[in-house]
Amino acid sequence: LRVFASPNVYLEQNGRRYDASLMIDNNGTILGISKMVHIAQAKYFYEQDYYTPSGEGFRVYETPFGKIGIVICFDRHLPDGIRSCAQQGAELVIIPTANIVGEPLELFAWEVRVQAFQNTVFAAMCNRVGREDSLTFAGQSLLATPNGDLLLKAGDREELLVLDVPLEEAA
Repeated sequence: LRVFASPNVYLEQNGRRYDASLMIDNNGTILGISKMVHIAQAKYFYEQDYYTPSGEGFRVYETPFGKIGIVICFDRHLPDGIRSCAQQGAELVIIPTANIVGEPLELFAWEVRVQAFQNTVFAAMCNRVGREDSLTFAGQSLLATPNGDLLLKAGDREELLVLDVPLEEAA
């Protein structure tokens, strides 16, 4: 379809396992791989049992649309991820995540909104939906503006939302 895509994958590389997101261009070329830096260890998320933290830091990708950073899931809770992307010139930071029903979803939305405001970037938290074993994923993907406003918030069911994002507002 000649679109840029950033799927989140469970990546095994050199005998280690990562929570990773690919950046794929409109020709299907993998521009790079971003890996989660901070690994969670909490109820339902025993990620230190199987993920390796990235030693590569946070990455920003040059695209025809603008500079796009990736901060994976738990990394968004700490200020260095989105800040690092902003310092590298990111205008949009994509945050693939796996929030479940019962977590403080309103707090998570405010985290993203505040960091978008503090770093003058757009921030798109993209969450899973549906059920896997005993977990129900909450959805509620969102897009925060550099002013901290919500430009978009999804529901708790699978949906495709298309929006023109004025990245120049992040300048």
